[in-house]
Amino acid sequence: MPASLNRPPKPPASISPTAPPPPPLSTITFALPSKQLASVNDLALYRASPTHQLIVAFITDLRNSVLNLPNSHPCEISPLVQKLLAILGEVHQLVDEHPADEAAGRFGNKAFVGFYDAVSERAAGWHKDLGLPEDAAVEEVGRYFVESFGNRTRIDYGSGHELNFVSWLLCFRQISLLHPTDYPALILRLFNRYITLMRHIQTTYLLEPAGSHGVWGLDDYQYLPFYFGAAQLYSHPHLRPKCIHDNDILDEFAAEYIYLGSIAFINSIKTTAKLRWHSPMLDDISNARNWAKITDGMGKMYETEVLGKLPVMQHYMFGGLIPAAEGMGEEEAGDLREGRVVVDKDGMRHVHSGWGECCGIKVPSAIGARKEEEGKRLRSVPRIPFD
Repeated sequence: MPASLNRPPKPPASISPTAPPPPPLSTITFALPSKQLASVNDLALYRASPTHQLIVAFITDLRNSVLNLPNSHPCEISPLVQKLLAILGEVHQLVDEHPADEAAGRFGNKAFVGFYDAVSERAAGWHKDLGLPEDAAVEEVGRYFVESFGNRTRIDYGSGHELNFVSWLLCFRQISLLHPTDYPALILRLFNRYITLMRHIQTTYLLEPAGSHGVWGLDDYQYLPFYFGAAQLYSHPHLRPKCIHDNDILDEFAAEYIYLGSIAFINSIKTTAKLRWHSPMLDDISNARNWAKITDGMGKMYETEVLGKLPVMQHYMFGGLIPAAEGMGEEEAGDLREGRVVVDKDGMRHVHSGWGECCGIKVPSAIGARKEEEGKRLRSVPRIPFD
């Protein structure tokens, strides 16, 4: 291969925020977020709306803020970001205060319900001191926060819940409490802390994957760590996509790069097969020429496979800060023309177009499967240092 083709790409010379400026506070009517996207027509209205463009632009701006930055990169941490970090620390303590039921099986541990309720009860108090303008704003922003840890009824977690965490941050941005100068810290400090917390929650309560078991072959639970993580490696002079297969590199750099840390975590859980078998798309992506191609591809796939898919977005909530498109949610049940209309245990009316891709099939946690296997052995599988 010519040397020029093997060089890491240069980042864009200058990157300006792509999201529109936050709306004037006087124009915002705060509202408790609710699920309003329930049909193919609703999805089309949403995808053509300014809200869809806002979400895509905000996530793109977050990605651009960490191009070529390792986790240890010094970044400005505002008082608000410091408070948000402290809140995640308190959520971590709640996990420890609500231990898992050791007698439970490999499906979602019901002790998660107690943890979830504790987060719900404390959410308003945590949000009182964050500069939100009124109680209605506290309720609206807090709803996205609570929903970012999984579903209380199904005891599962997936990319839709991860999207709620990003939406939580977007709410602060819409009220002009977070600014582009905060974005590196939002990823390198806050989002990283969230990933670590979610792995602790997944490991403790054996949350089931929401959806059809890693629909992209990336990870059973998360997507954005690979998107933001690829951006961190965008122009790395030595680490190439193939490096995810080198355990020595993972041991050395997992703490510095979100993408490599995610691969290391997957390897620590799914110990019975190689990456090719349990995460085939990650394996295929490692053949890409450089991280720039992976970054761009991850962004396009996220917009299509997460933000553009009914099984994911029909569980998403819209409020005053992240409004629904005009006309969404106005159809009757008989007008939902794609697949079978169901009402889940939360009272949400939505569509199954296949074999229950969003909530109809229980899929055991890979973490739970590993723990069950360990219990059958005389000697448990040693824990990976990263784990």
